[in-house]
Amino acid sequence: MKLGLATGIAGSRVQLPIGSIREAEQLGYSIVWTAEAYGCDAVAPLAWIGAHTHKIKLGTGIMQMPARTPANTAMTAMTLDQLSGGRFVLGLGLSGPQVVEGWHGQPFGKPIGKTREYVRIVRHVFEREQPLTHRGTHYQIPYEGNDATGLGKPLKSILHGRADLPVYIAAIGPKNVELTAEIADGWLPVFFAPRHYKSAFREWVESGLTKAGHPKKINDLDIVASVSVAIHKDVAEARQRIKPQLALYIGGMGARGRNFYNDLTCRYGYETAAKQIQDLYLDGKRKEAAAAVPDDLVDDVALCGPEERIRDQLAIWRESPVTTLNIGLSSQEIMRVMAELVL
Repeated sequence: MKLGLATGIAGSRVQLPIGSIREAEQLGYSIVWTAEAYGCDAVAPLAWIGAHTHKIKLGTGIMQMPARTPANTAMTAMTLDQLSGGRFVLGLGLSGPQVVEGWHGQPFGKPIGKTREYVRIVRHVFEREQPLTHRGTHYQIPYEGNDATGLGKPLKSILHGRADLPVYIAAIGPKNVELTAEIADGWLPVFFAPRHYKSAFREWVESGLTKAGHPKKINDLDIVASVSVAIHKDVAEARQRIKPQLALYIGGMGARGRNFYNDLTCRYGYETAAKQIQDLYLDGKRKEAAAAVPDDLVDDVALCGPEERIRDQLAIWRESPVTTLNIGLSSQEIMRVMAELVL
């Protein structure tokens, strides 16, 4: 099992702990990921990191597809890949309706069909076998709408990139997970619970692998699971450090009836808690929402407690199909302990 490092979403200022990232590179971390929401993008910080490192892979976790045309994403990926000496990994995701429509001003639409077309176009650009053309439900290249000039011309990328540049997709919904297993090189699940893999994910992963246009097995899919880590001699205190983040996503990242993280929590068997957390959070009672997060749920998706307990908890992760554990860059202590325990 490999280790990845997530820099997280930037707040009011972009702050990159380059020293810690360089140390992670020396410790043997395989990849560093940058994120974006509705502020700092994922690309510029990753380019900065790439200029200050030498061997660690560079992943976008994730570039939001509604923010960019597929061709623009492919251009960015090939450019960063060449500048970094072939270290780039393209991580893509949709985000949710609140960000897609409220920030990017794009229709959320039908995400499964959009994602399939988007990845197909990106790979077409990478391959450079033919000038780029696409006739789909969501994308038409060259553009032929009623307001088109008629001058659009199929083009081939001037830049020669890697035809097999890896594409990863962030997904937690059943159909999105199925699509990811079918068309992507890697899967980026958030709040992954190895104890619930069989009930919440395996059916969809195996279905997607079967639908791939070539023989594909679970070992062909790099599963990069994000996991929060809190080291403290008091297990209860360690859990308390994780609960506010879980409450934010389960309760506040989406509207009632359209919150993918809440849906995932329900699939793990915590329906009652998920509803209570969401009701409290949307009513402005954030502390109460965090207190309502069950201890068992924290232990399902995070690593909490003293070092010895975390070592024991890692056993179930090793038994799962996860190939890369992605931890947040919250402290150098955690980064070093996880390197010792995993690598």
